Amino acid sequence: MICSMSNSFAHAEALAFGKTHDEVKAEGTPEWPAPNRNLEGNRPTNTLLAERLTPETPRLLIAPYEQSVATQGAIWNIDSFDQWSGELGKVLAQRTIPKLESTAEPQLEHDSSASALIRRSRRLRNRRS
Repeated sequence: MICSMSNSFAHAEALAFGKTHDEVKAEGTPEWPAPNRNLEGNRPTNTLLAERLTPETPRLLIAPYEQSVATQGAIWNIDSFDQWSGELGKVLAQRTIPKLESTAEPQLEHDSSASALIRRSRRLRNRRS
């Protein structure tokens, strides 16, 4: 569960701040995939945290969004489920996992939104313990 939450928070961070072409090239990425790994950033997102996860919670929250995204993609003739941008989220998630697993209050080195989500998630987890 922590890994999933870490990926969720990290993807929001990736969409908010992105990655420039120069940053991609500095990582040693070959020229041909580099344009697909650039992320503009400044893409607003919403993150919902539920206090209890029941079998119907994901269905109620995710299904309408997936249908909306798929419909918009069909209208605009784009692949709504393109995975290139997911790579940055996976990298950022590796920084987030230790923060979510820790029981001590770590110094958070993320943007204010990601830091607030991590703190809230940890408070909810500690209340259940």
